[in-house]
Amino acid sequence: MKTIYKKLLFLFLLLPFSVLAQNTLKGIVVDKTTNQPIPGVNVNVQGAPNGASTGFDGNYQLSNVKNGNKIVVSFIGYKTETIEYTGQKTLNISLEEDTNQLKEVVVQVGYGTVKKKDATGSVSQISAKEFNKGINVTPETLISGRIAGVNVVGGGAPGAKADIRIRGGSSLTASNEPLIVVDGLPLTNDVPSGATSILSTIDPNDIESFTVLKDASAAAIYGSRAASGVIVITTKKGSKGGVKVNFSSQVGINTVANQVDVLNADQFRALVNEKGSPAQKALLGTANTNWQDEIFHTALTTNNNISVSGALFDKLPVRLSVGNVDNPGILRNTSFERTTTSISLNPVLFDNHLKIDINGNLAFGKNQFQDENAVIGSAIGFDPTQSVYEEGSRYGGYFEWLEANGNVPLLPARNPVARLNQDNRRATSTRKWGNVRLDYKFHFFEDLRAVVEAGIDRFDSNGNTTVSTESILGYQPKPFNGPDYVNYGNYSKYTDMLQNKNLNAYFNYVKDLGKFKVDATAGYNYQLFQRERYQSGELRQPNPNTDVITSPDINLQSYFGRVNLGYDSRYLATVNYRRDGSSRFSEKYRWGNFGGVALAWNVAEEAFLKDNETLSSLKLRFGYGTTGQQDVVTAAYDYLKRVTLGTINTQYIFGGKVYSTARPEGYNENIKWEELAEMNVGIDFGFLNDKITGSVNYFDKKSSDLLADVVVPDGANIRNSGIYNIGSVRTKGIEFNIQSDVVKNDNLTWNVAFNTTYIDQKIDNLGTTVPGFQGYLTGDDIAGGAGNKIQVNSVGYAPRSFLVYEQLYDANKKPIAGAYVDRNGDGKIDASDRYRFHKPTADYTFGLFSTLNYKKFDFTMNWRASLGNYIFDNVSSNLGYSDAALRRDTDLSNVSADYLNTGFKYEDNGTQRYLSNYYIKDASFIKLDNITLGYTFDKNLLKAASLRFTAGVQNVFVLTKYNGLDPERFNGIDNNVYPRARTFLFGVNASF
Repeated sequence: MKTIYKKLLFLFLLLPFSVLAQNTLKGIVVDKTTNQPIPGVNVNVQGAPNGASTGFDGNYQLSNVKNGNKIVVSFIGYKTETIEYTGQKTLNISLEEDTNQLKEVVVQVGYGTVKKKDATGSVSQISAKEFNKGINVTPETLISGRIAGVNVVGGGAPGAKADIRIRGGSSLTASNEPLIVVDGLPLTNDVPSGATSILSTIDPNDIESFTVLKDASAAAIYGSRAASGVIVITTKKGSKGGVKVNFSSQVGINTVANQVDVLNADQFRALVNEKGSPAQKALLGTANTNWQDEIFHTALTTNNNISVSGALFDKLPVRLSVGNVDNPGILRNTSFERTTTSISLNPVLFDNHLKIDINGNLAFGKNQFQDENAVIGSAIGFDPTQSVYEEGSRYGGYFEWLEANGNVPLLPARNPVARLNQDNRRATSTRKWGNVRLDYKFHFFEDLRAVVEAGIDRFDSNGNTTVSTESILGYQPKPFNGPDYVNYGNYSKYTDMLQNKNLNAYFNYVKDLGKFKVDATAGYNYQLFQRERYQSGELRQPNPNTDVITSPDINLQSYFGRVNLGYDSRYLATVNYRRDGSSRFSEKYRWGNFGGVALAWNVAEEAFLKDNETLSSLKLRFGYGTTGQQDVVTAAYDYLKRVTLGTINTQYIFGGKVYSTARPEGYNENIKWEELAEMNVGIDFGFLNDKITGSVNYFDKKSSDLLADVVVPDGANIRNSGIYNIGSVRTKGIEFNIQSDVVKNDNLTWNVAFNTTYIDQKIDNLGTTVPGFQGYLTGDDIAGGAGNKIQVNSVGYAPRSFLVYEQLYDANKKPIAGAYVDRNGDGKIDASDRYRFHKPTADYTFGLFSTLNYKKFDFTMNWRASLGNYIFDNVSSNLGYSDAALRRDTDLSNVSADYLNTGFKYEDNGTQRYLSNYYIKDASFIKLDNITLGYTFDKNLLKAASLRFTAGVQNVFVLTKYNGLDPERFNGIDNNVYPRARTFLFGVNASF
């Protein structure tokens, strides 16, 4: 009997614990329509602090769940589900898209955020799931071709900087690069020697989204640095819930897609034997060498990243990421390697009143460079009948052109393979940057927030160049036929440091007053840029020109404000103002005032359209604003009267004593802000419950008081040219983008996004000129002649238009050497007959992105096209004539295959052949940038992880009329270009 009582007592005592028993709940969250897993979904117990989020495969695990708890499942763009827990071990959930919530997407607008449906300016955002696929070594490639009005042109060298232009840029000499802001820290576009670009140190795997502020009304909040647009980059953050681990690994096989077309060995022998002198014919070798094959090769790129995110102690959201990319170039002995570590801590304290964001980043870089222009140029032009090696050569066994007495001649090209192997250029870099953001919502006044952001960005590099003692380029002070011949090689080194400090402090007030909403921001910004460099000079030569260069500090200080007003989500207005001060200008012109206003009407919120499924979204926008520009690298303190001390190479001896020289510099005490005023009219639309969405924008902007490098009249200053405020540029254009879920059902989804941009840009004014003035020559020097330029800035024409002679042709449409149109009719051909003929920038650009998902397969591809852009074929203009091969009796050089089309003999001989419009070629193109096929295995294969495998090709093909290496050349001049590789890639992504 006692035993029974004891058992009953035990059960009675156990009952409360069984009632309060806590369980673990598992399951998967999928899209109700496609049945695809949804990562990042929040799964929480209602009213409890604990929670979880789904991993890459949509799986979650929620601990400490009790009977009767309400399980809340939520994700942006989907309807929230609330389910009562009744002891289930597994709970699988299907979420349904919420078209109303999709309109609630939040975009960054500078010192704050706004719901996309309430945005008044021209703002585009692209998130991680929409990024371009493939091996993206640098972040710029993630958005190439994806955003209307944004043109991204990358280079072929490993880790090369991409040139980004938003709506065509706005300046002639000042920077046209957009302002880039990473997690609230505005970056500088400067990089230290030995580094490639400011974005190349960021792992693309760590980026959550890009937001582009394109028009002045949206960008005016950034004032002085926003004339060329703003790109706001947001990195991935920690999240509440269990620990999630994501690992990705990619391998890319980089191959040579194309080569410059030159004569092969047999064609070259025929040319020399036909036109060469006996001495030149005697120089022909017996080899058949393709020098481009010798300097280029197939290379293997690897890209690995692992990230861990979750909440420490269920309280502190944190994310840690480590990545490494090793990217050898297809040009031998060139490479780019980057190792990155980033950490993000995002605690929320004091009952959600204090939000803290701490971001820390560390990047190590290792680069190997070559004198790319010289090496590639030598490979294009070197005699194909010569061997790479020559027995008995004192220059490491490599063949080199020498004089009969063994001395080194001045003019012939050097063996490109020898240059690659005997010229070692290496650099390492370390970049440390981070930002701390404190966002405090006042306890006693919760409509008001105080935000303080402090950031620092330090970029250090060091490098050296070592030239072998067996290289023909080594320092050889004595002739070879003399008694004291020696080759010292060469050695130089450098260090470089850039530092950027930033402080933002602002208040934000948000208040709903019935149907009225007020969102006001006011604050202060301080930014300081510093740089110091050391250059050793050539240490193996006498009196190396060693120098320490401390650049002047650049200080920017600003006061800014913004007010967003809304009524009933229908009528919206935004007003921006910023007062900027720059140390680049004198006190008289130091401060500039910039502002913007934007209005929007959400027509779809009106009673006559509300809940209309056919026309589900319609918003009309108008904006006008002004922004500024002060970023002129060559004119940091141009308003000051300065004196430059001479170096050891500019000293004089008087009375046995050495005196250094001092040189007064030219100056412009009236230099001031370049200003841009822009008007934007836009329409955002959506059809069929936003199954089809898009926008159209028309913009008209004018840059005035241009900061331009112009020639100074004799006697007007103590310099020949300098930076002055002259003239104006006007840019008009139309942007259109549309995206649609073409098919969306349980097994198949197909999403297509298309964008196109038209830009018309012309110079309105270049200040006071004289009759017959054709404009200011600009752009890079071309190969051919000495110091020649092919581009000009002229009133009434696009910036950097080509300035050329109009070629005459014979009956067979073959160009006649030296025969040009006498355009001014004065009976002679001279410089006044040159005219503006086309431009390097496109009239139209296009982008097409397609994503197809079928069950567990996915297939993506992205296309780009450009129409109306032209290129100067500097390879053919420089090497497309017979005398290029037969200049001297002591050496030979190859010629461009274009010689077979023209038969040109002379480089110049009074003809100025290389300035002919014959070499201006149509460079319009269609490119298939990327195709990627993927397959996802869920946890049925591996219990611990989901796996996704991918295979694809980058730089698949190009359709173009241009016969050169690549029609896409940012500066419009094709000469000795590092080619873009065609990459075959394979990847795996594992999520735990």
